[in-house]
Amino acid sequence: MATALITGGTAGIGAEFARAYARRGYDLVLVARDSERLAEMAAELSNVNVEILRADLAKRADVDRVAARLDDLDKPIDILVNNAGFGMHISLLSRDLATFDRAHDVMLRAVLVLGGAAARSMKSRGHGSIINVGSTAGYITMGAYSAIKAWVMSYTEGLAVELRGTGVTATALAPGWVHTEFHERAGIRKSSVPDFLWLQAPKLVESAVRDAAKGKVISLPSLRYKVLIWLARHIPRSTNRWVSRKISSSRAEAQAESVGTH
Repeated sequence: MATALITGGTAGIGAEFARAYARRGYDLVLVARDSERLAEMAAELSNVNVEILRADLAKRADVDRVAARLDDLDKPIDILVNNAGFGMHISLLSRDLATFDRAHDVMLRAVLVLGGAAARSMKSRGHGSIINVGSTAGYITMGAYSAIKAWVMSYTEGLAVELRGTGVTATALAPGWVHTEFHERAGIRKSSVPDFLWLQAPKLVESAVRDAAKGKVISLPSLRYKVLIWLARHIPRSTNRWVSRKISSSRAEAQAESVGTH
């Protein structure tokens, strides 16, 4: 029986990945910080075997435990979904280094460590798939989150190059705005984003699962995002920065308005 390990697998996009692979009959290893939510997801997905692995990926010892699970050749992992992350609305000029450090550990270092552990183990068996959840934000210039997600996209492409011909694939999913709790946690007011940019998480994940199965390196959801990201990659960088400023300023205004009405 094939097994998928999913970080951040109890909410949002991660939970949808868990459901998608459970529907396909995969056993699951779910990684998250919240024991109660892990238990709830395991109960929901009772049609398959679900292993719970409580871990905070901001802690290196916890990352090492997850990496060891990926290295376990007696209980092989066939698919890794590096999904754990959080939104961050913080200026690059901020002195709040704790937020930067946590973002680096969870969304960059953990992706690198777990991706490497999975790639080595899968390569030794001649098959496997690694999905790293990046973001369309990685194609524009909106502060620290964009910078981190740009790294995830680039890292995944580099990993795909190194794994070519091994039977192991690497796919970067670049979701845009998706209806999950992610944006509420990040303090982003949904009304500040045009309706046509919002995606439904189940459809997004189904598209990503199909793309990964085909060995696609970049998974862009929906025709509208394919067009938008094509433009972001081909317009002059100065225009890209102008668009990024407009998005950032409109988001800041929406947040200020939201705070003012409380």
